[in-house]
Amino acid sequence: MTTVSSDTDRNSAASQAFKATGLNLAASERRGAPASWALLPIVAASGFAGLGYEIVWTRQLSLALGTEMMAVLGAIAGFFAGLALGAFVLDGLIRRTRSPALAYAALEIVIGLWGVVAIWLLPAAGRALAPLLGTEPAPALLWAASFALPTLALLPATVAMGGTLAALERITRELRGNPRVSAGVYGANTAGAVAGTLAATFLLIPTVGFSGTLLSLAGINLLCAFGVLALTRVAQPVEPKDAQTQPRNIGDLRLMLTLFATGFLGIAFEVLVVRLAAQVLEDTVYTFAGLLAAYLLGAAGGGLIWQRMAGGARDGGDGRLLGLTSLTCLVTAFLIPAIPYIAELARELGIIGELAVAMALFLLPAAAMGALFGQLAQHARDQRGSLGWAVGINSIGAALAPLVTAQILIPGLGAWTALLPVALGYLLLLPPRRMALAWSAAPVLAALVLGLHPTPLLTRVPAGGSLLAMREGPMATASVVDDASGTRYLEINGHFRMGGTSSSRSDYRQATLPLLLHPAPQSALFLGIGTGATVIGAAHMPGVNVHGVELSREVVELLPYFANLAADDRMPPITVADARRYVVADNRSYDVIVADLFHPALDGSGALYTTEHFAAVKRRLAQGGIFCQWLPLYQLDLPSLRAIIRSFLAIYPNGSAWLNHYSVRTPMLALIGPTGAGDLDLAAVAARLRDPGHRTVLTPLGFETPIDLLGQYVGGPRALTAFAGEGPRNTDDYPFVTFDARRNVVALTAPPWSLLLSVIRTIQPDPAELLAESQRDDLGERLRAYWRARDRFLEAGAALPGDPPRGKALIEAASPGLLAALRLSPEFDPAYGPLIGMARSLLGSDRVAAQHLLQAIAAAAPARSDARELLAREFGR
Repeated sequence: MTTVSSDTDRNSAASQAFKATGLNLAASERRGAPASWALLPIVAASGFAGLGYEIVWTRQLSLALGTEMMAVLGAIAGFFAGLALGAFVLDGLIRRTRSPALAYAALEIVIGLWGVVAIWLLPAAGRALAPLLGTEPAPALLWAASFALPTLALLPATVAMGGTLAALERITRELRGNPRVSAGVYGANTAGAVAGTLAATFLLIPTVGFSGTLLSLAGINLLCAFGVLALTRVAQPVEPKDAQTQPRNIGDLRLMLTLFATGFLGIAFEVLVVRLAAQVLEDTVYTFAGLLAAYLLGAAGGGLIWQRMAGGARDGGDGRLLGLTSLTCLVTAFLIPAIPYIAELARELGIIGELAVAMALFLLPAAAMGALFGQLAQHARDQRGSLGWAVGINSIGAALAPLVTAQILIPGLGAWTALLPVALGYLLLLPPRRMALAWSAAPVLAALVLGLHPTPLLTRVPAGGSLLAMREGPMATASVVDDASGTRYLEINGHFRMGGTSSSRSDYRQATLPLLLHPAPQSALFLGIGTGATVIGAAHMPGVNVHGVELSREVVELLPYFANLAADDRMPPITVADARRYVVADNRSYDVIVADLFHPALDGSGALYTTEHFAAVKRRLAQGGIFCQWLPLYQLDLPSLRAIIRSFLAIYPNGSAWLNHYSVRTPMLALIGPTGAGDLDLAAVAARLRDPGHRTVLTPLGFETPIDLLGQYVGGPRALTAFAGEGPRNTDDYPFVTFDARRNVVALTAPPWSLLLSVIRTIQPDPAELLAESQRDDLGERLRAYWRARDRFLEAGAALPGDPPRGKALIEAASPGLLAALRLSPEFDPAYGPLIGMARSLLGSDRVAAQHLLQAIAAAAPARSDARELLAREFGR
């Protein structure tokens, strides 16, 4: 089901027959009206199920094939190819059958049965295909495989779907005794698709998962099948007067080209606007559902309004509709520069606000497209005798649109500029008549005005900062911006920050912590690389071979902006690929695999936290290997965190949790999954910390003694199991994290330390889960004290004002908490070092305060000499 526009044959024989027998048809329509109205829920339910299937299958295909653009494009094309094939193959059968209701019921039953089969078939086929593709398939091979999988695996269902609209149109036509119902049937079917989009995304999948949703949709198919049989059994069909006209092949080349071109242009417009909207909206699964629903709602409204206005009976409406569609597409292009401000105002309304933005972008152009398709479909029906060819030709255009848009229009013109030729493309379909100039005037003038404007910048540049570089690709826009202080950041789609030069030390610690926990790592795989600091940090470790995998080519192209060439930061080899598919297809083993911080609310990221993905990673680990999954606590809500931990422990039962650093602004939690028992080789850790080659890398990161590393431990399997509690796991079939996106978006507005404090207050680390029995007497009490000091330090950091004071005011606000932490554990360097620094800074401005602070430090940590020595040197004590 696609939204298209149409040209028409002004001298249609069917139209003349309709005009000549209008009174008879009106009487027939009155007799069949009650039954035809009763058919409307079935028409809508068919669209409901069709879009529900498309949403579920598209997501299942992305799990199997990856989210690279060529994989996505191939899957979409394969889906549309099945629809087109069904429309063509079934066209004659539906036109000639004596019982269209029976034919329609059979199609719905096939769809429902195959929907049930696909519950296991599609994931199994995807798992089998990934290893055959390899880790770095050529783009053409990836597209072809992604096209072949849905085409073949879903063929019975998609072929049957391709015939349902034509069958419903014929049933409605005969019940009403009216040969012109195409636009209304299309509108009602698309209205059901709107409901299916919203229900599948907001209700069914979050409640019962993919399998449960497919079973529910199969039930709707069966209800449609038996419902139409029951309805036609009691209703009296009225044969339209033009039904006896011998169907002929579509001979109007212009009509065929318009069907094809408008299918292409409608989907191209949708792809471009969705691509632009992703730069200002939250980019969650609900964002895309809202955009799709707005597009379909406009199309449904346009079809129904055109039917109500009897637009299908007027042959002169095609020129007006083509011009109107072009103009409304350009109106959306005019709106795009203002969308960031509109989205900012709507953000407080959450999903409702995003739906409002989607409506502003899509409603008018989609309504024009829906009316236009109703017009075109009616003329194709008048010529052919059924809608099959209209749907088939239109679907071919729709199948090609994403590929051309993503691979030619966006790279060549940019997403916003590409809207102009797409909109003007409708004008090329106008018949070469004088009136074409009238319908073209307003769109051409609007396009000229837009063409004189610069491309709108949707990337947010901080006050006093600048945009250093930008790469616009088919999947994402990657930008390098700096702020007033000169700090560089990598941003994706205008507002998702993926690290920067200010976080290099933290990024290096992300890389080295899991490498330190392995006794002797020689190979490491990094899934997701951000600014490249993690892979560079890992490459600094002696004897470690590092390889990175990054989904976005645009991100890889911008890595030189973050490499410190003076420090010899050579970038390890990077593969541009989907992480899930890469792990399944790879045949190598690694000592350590590290998964980056994936924003859980972003559409697609939740799939990187499923039990299936965790299990695939485990198969890539060498004996004694370690998997590290980093979690951004400042971007997560508690239910998602617990679901991820439950899923992780299901695959790594000896897993543990560790902090990266003691920042309350960007707290990060590492889930460490060993392949074996997970016993920590403390002697190996100590030996590497003493090794000169390692010390050069680790000392600047704060790893000097074993307790510096062990102090980051949060809890082992027993503690994590108790924290996670009972509840759902995040699986491929039940993607809890993906559909928890609304709460994860809300979590972004909470203080960034909220979840961190919940974790440290709930989980009590036990040395018995970390240390061998022989080591507990020596280290156990020291670690308990260190962990208490760490937690007090974090509580103190969270208690500071939202806009921390500076200078002496900061010292007065922060030093009591730091001293309290130091009293709990004099070994706690994250408190001792800053306190000494504060005392030094006070020496030049307030020596009395400096003396008091140094005395407090010396009293809290009497075994440490720095404070005593500074007191003796500065104050003779």
